[in-house]
Amino acid sequence: MLLTGAEIVVECLKEQGVDTVFGYPGGTILNVYDALYQHSNEITHILTSHEQGAAHAADGYARATGKVGVCLATSGPGATNLVTGIATAYMDSVPMVAITCNVNLPSLGKDSFQEVDIAGVTMPITKHGYIVKDVNILADTLRKAFAIARSGRPGPVLVDITKDVTANQCEYTKQSAEALPVNEQDQSQMIETALQLIKEAKKPFIYVGGGAVISGAYKEVREFAKKADAPVCDTLMGKGAFDGHDPYYTGMIGMHGTKTSNFGVSECDLLIALGARFSDRVVGNPQKFAENAKVLHIDIDAAEINKNIRTDVSVVGDLKEVLTIINDKLTQQEHKDWIAHIMELKEKYPLAYDDSALSCPYIIEEIDRVTGGEAVITTDVGQHQMWAAQFYKYSMPRTLLTSGGLGTMGYGLGACIGAKMGCPDKICINIAGDGCFRMNMNELATASRYNIPIIQVVINNHVLGMVRQWQTLFYGKRYSQTVLNDSVDFCKVAEGLGCEAIRVTKKEEVAPALEKAIAMKRPVLLDCIIPEDDKVFPMVPAGAPISEAFDAKDLAQSNG
Repeated sequence: MLLTGAEIVVECLKEQGVDTVFGYPGGTILNVYDALYQHSNEITHILTSHEQGAAHAADGYARATGKVGVCLATSGPGATNLVTGIATAYMDSVPMVAITCNVNLPSLGKDSFQEVDIAGVTMPITKHGYIVKDVNILADTLRKAFAIARSGRPGPVLVDITKDVTANQCEYTKQSAEALPVNEQDQSQMIETALQLIKEAKKPFIYVGGGAVISGAYKEVREFAKKADAPVCDTLMGKGAFDGHDPYYTGMIGMHGTKTSNFGVSECDLLIALGARFSDRVVGNPQKFAENAKVLHIDIDAAEINKNIRTDVSVVGDLKEVLTIINDKLTQQEHKDWIAHIMELKEKYPLAYDDSALSCPYIIEEIDRVTGGEAVITTDVGQHQMWAAQFYKYSMPRTLLTSGGLGTMGYGLGACIGAKMGCPDKICINIAGDGCFRMNMNELATASRYNIPIIQVVINNHVLGMVRQWQTLFYGKRYSQTVLNDSVDFCKVAEGLGCEAIRVTKKEEVAPALEKAIAMKRPVLLDCIIPEDDKVFPMVPAGAPISEAFDAKDLAQSNG
């Protein structure tokens, strides 16, 4: 069948099972938008308020559903506005296809109006990038883009198409979506070595990363933890792969991880890393990280093996598949004394906060209680993000969507919109600090335009909280450009953008506000006013060993 390039783009989206896209039109991508108009009953398009919001929404959709997220933008500034969202997806291994259109082929390379080499700009932050200059290769290029985005370790792929290609015609033949061929490696020897290491361990500790979520290995992780009789910590990206209510769960590891996780990993004799990359925020000082332990690393990406931490044994492969084999072969292990010691640490070092007044940890716990722990939580970046990781008990994967690797302020609201589009039956709540919220609060207009019933919780302390915490602890309380004590009224902003708004100033107001927001089935903002100097504890100073985690009591004693 003879189709234009724009029509081929839409047909390829349908081939790949795409039902929702996020974007913003412009001159060079008009042909694609005209084709989308003809298929609006098959593909829902969400017009965001800014292209960055479109990228974050596609990212949130992908993280919440496990499908490939899709965003669209025009050339020049439209394309460059996607860059932060693409980089966010790249750092956290999120499958996404960003489709941009560029100037006509004869105008390329001539500094034409709104011309940018977006493929060149995004080369370091994509799994792959294409610029399509011939309509005859457009369909195959798009198919490859989706296959690459979802295969192996997922990630974003950019497809840039010149405008004349979207107008030119060629024959199109429908194909079914296919995966890339996998180079199967013989893992049997490494798995046997790993099993031996597990059986010899007296004090094993399991460290779960985002790969466990991506691979869908949560059942296998839980079975493995029981068979290995080992405590489990997780990273920010690994939340929900292991049940946060399980007695063997010790909390997050790293800079703002629990003392139990940080001390336990520092004492263990075998650290088993499942789909994790040993981020600097996890390991602290790499020379002193788990220095008493042998390290077993299972990951799909061979490039991560020995990149940050030297391993003793590694298995490269899909975590779900590898753990299925290990669980089948592993006999039941028993480490009574070690588990008892970890339970003592949990009892000695619980997460705590001052509950005398309204605080973010209290708000997070109320969100957990009111939603029954079944909401999809998105966050921005900062103190509220760490509190959301600490005080909400994630029992299932794909329920915490947050920018872990890039740390993108302004990520959460777009991601929340994307998550709600992908999971319409879930309660979707974005938790943001007031500094983050200012960056992309225009996306409330997107939520109100389509009446997407998300809940935006603003943790409003009138400061850039995490930066202020560092300034308090390490910069002599010199609060350079971190005070936001101005006259911005977020409730009025939300109402002006077509949303409902509720201000919360007391603890007893939190639950009723949440219940009211859920019942409204409209986009609602909760402006929660908390003290400016609340701090996230425990904390590990940058570059210090994680065994040096300290909390408010430790700080008071050292200052006393």
